[in-house]
Amino acid sequence: MSTYDTALASDPEVAGLIHRELTRQQTTLQLIASENFTSPAVLAASGSVLTNKYAEGYPGRRYYGGNQIIDEVEDLARNRATALFGADHANVQPHAGANANLAVYQALLEPGATVLAMRLDHGGHLTHGSPASITSKIWRFVSYGVTPEAPSGGGPGEVIDFDQVAHVAKSEQPALIVAGSTAYSRIIDPQPFREIADSVGALFMFDAAHPAGLIAGGAHPSPVGVADVVTLTTHKTLRGPRGGAILCRSDLAKKIDSAVFPGLQGGPLEHVIAAKAVAFAEASRPEFRQYAAQVVANAAALASALAGHGFRLVSGGTDNHMVLVDLRPFDAELTGKEAQEVLDRAGITCNRNTIPDDPRTPFVTSGLRLGAAAQTTAGMGTAEMQVIAGLIARTLQARTDEGEIAAVRSEVALLCASFQPYPDLLG
Repeated sequence: MSTYDTALASDPEVAGLIHRELTRQQTTLQLIASENFTSPAVLAASGSVLTNKYAEGYPGRRYYGGNQIIDEVEDLARNRATALFGADHANVQPHAGANANLAVYQALLEPGATVLAMRLDHGGHLTHGSPASITSKIWRFVSYGVTPEAPSGGGPGEVIDFDQVAHVAKSEQPALIVAGSTAYSRIIDPQPFREIADSVGALFMFDAAHPAGLIAGGAHPSPVGVADVVTLTTHKTLRGPRGGAILCRSDLAKKIDSAVFPGLQGGPLEHVIAAKAVAFAEASRPEFRQYAAQVVANAAALASALAGHGFRLVSGGTDNHMVLVDLRPFDAELTGKEAQEVLDRAGITCNRNTIPDDPRTPFVTSGLRLGAAAQTTAGMGTAEMQVIAGLIARTLQARTDEGEIAAVRSEVALLCASFQPYPDLLG
């Protein structure tokens, strides 16, 4: 009997669902760029008795009694985060990256202030100005994007257009400039953003939700000390529990903390904060640097192999953990929605994604976003990435052939059998 079955013996229905999800994760390929496999230690902390304690406030300033040990837990997480990233101050209470971004806006901006951030259809996040997000209902967002697709042999295209960033900043005079994305496969250098922000008297925030683990592992330049504020999630490349965090200069600490609580959230999730502390410690070890380097190498290998199968790589390739694929050169009729669904049936989990200036809607899309972080955690290397690219191409070429899709799923299960992230959890 597995650990989950034992713990949930009083509720076999929930135990069964958890067991089925565990099986899915261990027998299929996880290529969603915003997902990863946490360590058993992170899982244990997330499921600990710390979930029982209310702890509104901050260490030494709680609104409930009995928080002496909880204060130590949160201080440990904060201290480990500042040491890992070299920051002055860390707030580890945000429940998610979106909460962290909203808290920063609330802390630093007056309602109606102008924010310059990346266009959503060029790779920006919902909190970077989507009409669907509460952020755009409170603040005025203007956008920058990537350069147009380069002609054949014409050099790099679809990279951040810093001339455009500078032009829009000069004309719109934003109070805050945001760097960072949810679907951009190249390194984002914080220094040009800093210089542009200084030229117009703006504050500078770096949304490191995706590359946080690569930053911690030395595989991406750090924005800490360059940006005024850095937001991040702990569950993507950082390989921790689902949650967010904010890093900032010491002079902004009080504003940031007040915006998180009582400004946006009530009681912090101290069991998750303990799991964040575990993840920060794991990311400080030498083996995590090796992991971060392998993630980048694996993403590059996956990108190169996909290009060999006729897929077009947005931005011409990747420098980080993700690959953004334009499906149209592979098959002009194939949409991201259909590709995601057929790959799911073949045991390959990924997500549809818009490409820059996509003619299709965000619910249909012309692209796929693929990530290497989770399968790197499971132990796969560049050789496996080449195999995965072939399985993706085979599936999409034969997307109406259920027999071939079933054959690919069997091959996927066989591949995953040698790279299980939780071999001791299945009973």
